[in-house]
Amino acid sequence: MRSKLVTVRKALSRVVAALAATLVVSLLLPVAPASAHGQLATSMPLKGTVVREPLPQLALYFTEKPASNAHFAISGPNGSRVDNGWSYGEPKRLDKPVTEYFMVNGVFEPRLYHTGFPAMVTVAHWPAKGRYTASYLSVASDGEAVRGEVTFDYQGPGTAAPAGWSAPTAGPDPALLAQAEGEGSTSSGATGSPVAPTGAATGDPAGAAKEQGGGGFPAWLVPALTVVTVAVLVLVAARRRPATPGATTRSGRPAGAAGKGGTPGRKAATPARKPGDRSGGPARRGRR
Repeated sequence: MRSKLVTVRKALSRVVAALAATLVVSLLLPVAPASAHGQLATSMPLKGTVVREPLPQLALYFTEKPASNAHFAISGPNGSRVDNGWSYGEPKRLDKPVTEYFMVNGVFEPRLYHTGFPAMVTVAHWPAKGRYTASYLSVASDGEAVRGEVTFDYQGPGTAAPAGWSAPTAGPDPALLAQAEGEGSTSSGATGSPVAPTGAATGDPAGAAKEQGGGGFPAWLVPALTVVTVAVLVLVAARRRPATPGATTRSGRPAGAAGKGGTPGRKAATPARKPGDRSGGPARRGRR
């Protein structure tokens, strides 16, 4: 009986471990489909690197062309801006493809992006050594906001600002802010058919290719797996049988026998006969 209990406990522990793993997977899987479209793929310079020469421009490569009213800014070590406008650059093939997910008929479908579309941000001057931050704000073809920043250290020589140049103070375009905050039209994202931003071709974003052998990830799969796992756990617990009456205990005594401090044992099946009672009736007083 002890071996059966050990087996059941091991089975229950395995089921609990499987349930925990399923819950972890259910929490992690939705992260990938939530990835923003039109995201930053790479940059030049890369985030966290050290720049030792004064660059005339920074290149931010996205998986699709930034919106025409996208906002870019570069801040120096003292917080003042050193950017001087931006323009589109020549697309290039990415060293490492980027995967993004689109909802199509209730299923997330992955698409691989092999091409990066750059925004070339001009640097007016490099006032001092230290940390610089390049921030960006745009709206993807499906209406989702694309925002973030790239930080790096500059350890090159300082350069003077152009004659008559002043640090920009203008923020993002109000229409861009309205779209980024969800006040603009986002109906294209709900249908899973991206609409290209201004200046880009319609249809699927350029550089996108459906991942081979993907097939998509059904949104209902995680809840279904969770329900099945819980059902298995309940079934295994229900099949746990109680101890069989009359079975031998660990001490070697029958299950019904009295232990120390326990209930008294069974009475003898036949009561003891009294002296002189051969027939089982009342004892005789003696022979005449």
